[in-house]
Amino acid sequence: MDWSPDVHQLADSRYLLRVHDRNSPFPAHQIAALKSAKGQGLLERSFPPGASMKDLDLDLALEWLGPVWPQLPVEDALRRHDLMAARNGHFVPTLAALLLFGREPARWHPRCGIDFVRWDGIKREHGAELNITKRIRIEAPLATLIRNAREAIQPFIRERQQLHDLFFTEKLEYPTFVWQEAIVNAVAHRDYSLQGAPIEVWMYDDRMEIRSPGLPPAPVTIEALNRRERVHFSRNPLLVRTLAALQYMRDLGEGIPRMFDEMDRAGCYPPRFDVVGGFVFQVTLRNEPIYDRQTVAWLSKFADLRLSGDQKRVLAYAHAHGDRFTSRDYQKVIGDEIYAASKSIKDMIRKGVVRSTGKGSRVYVVQEPLAAHPDIPADLVRLLPIVQRLGRLTNADVVKALGVSRPTATRLLNEWLDGQWLRKEGRKRWTVYYPADRLMHQPHNASGKPEHDA
Repeated sequence: MDWSPDVHQLADSRYLLRVHDRNSPFPAHQIAALKSAKGQGLLERSFPPGASMKDLDLDLALEWLGPVWPQLPVEDALRRHDLMAARNGHFVPTLAALLLFGREPARWHPRCGIDFVRWDGIKREHGAELNITKRIRIEAPLATLIRNAREAIQPFIRERQQLHDLFFTEKLEYPTFVWQEAIVNAVAHRDYSLQGAPIEVWMYDDRMEIRSPGLPPAPVTIEALNRRERVHFSRNPLLVRTLAALQYMRDLGEGIPRMFDEMDRAGCYPPRFDVVGGFVFQVTLRNEPIYDRQTVAWLSKFADLRLSGDQKRVLAYAHAHGDRFTSRDYQKVIGDEIYAASKSIKDMIRKGVVRSTGKGSRVYVVQEPLAAHPDIPADLVRLLPIVQRLGRLTNADVVKALGVSRPTATRLLNEWLDGQWLRKEGRKRWTVYYPADRLMHQPHNASGKPEHDA
């Protein structure tokens, strides 16, 4: 279904918003804002007076759209994307087409480029103290503007020198996907009705700010973005659809959640979304890591468990406080209310990262992942999720998980005791088996010997 400037109401008086692959109820009090945002989408579909097909660089359009529509003449490819239409007996380009493939985009929008500024230090100075060390004005049709911006800014992204462990997938101060996605979003979603300001990329010693003219279009809000909610709406659907076809982006609302994930994996603070000056949408990326090298190395042990950034931050807090934390600690560190904290902690328990210290207790102990020893018996490997989650095994656990008889379970447990994979406590029906040093990472004391619970 093509984009529509109208907001449609169902027969039962509900409004639905399409988000990713679902229809979600839309609050009635935001309908006016949504109608206004959809109205802005008409701008890119407008036909600027005096514009003709001669104002398009058809060779550039063929270069970019040819791989998308290899069997079509370039004019037909442009029509497929609603970038041109017949008016008064001849074809004319839309504003979106002129911005994407125009010979002189600035003729139709005087500030449709990107200004890059490198500031010396961590704040902006003026007058005699002006601290600009580099300024680049990047102007080009939008089809090449993003690529040109990447190439111009990339040399200023420094290598990260303070962290060298395998927790990082790249040793750059900003993950490549994150800063490039912020620029793509700025180009795709800026308010092109505001012609007095360009997109700006300001780089300081400690952060990068990507500033885009225009407020987020309803129903997207700053609060929802900072909460990592998957909310997607295009102010410029023609531009978004074409940039997605050119493989700059995916028109599925996936970019911002992935920005959070990439910053989490790099051990950096999450991106921050704000409105500055009343009409500028700003993305702030901080390059300083959240954790020191030792903490990052310790967190890397949990890399395969798909923990969220909030969960990693709580683990880091617990690691600095005796490898334990409370529900109140979680709320204090993350800023969540009790129900969100409880849900996240339950997920950590399910993954075997933490365990409760007792029934009804809100004190949780961190459990490091079990060692991946190459000689571990195959049947015991199948039981590791139980050991990780509960911190121990019983005969009944083995019977249920492996589908064996009680005598067979007892024989297996004795074999694992002999192999020093497990250690036993209790007698007869109260016998419990705990992971031994060979199976489990053990904290070490100053003498270098493993420490055991008393």
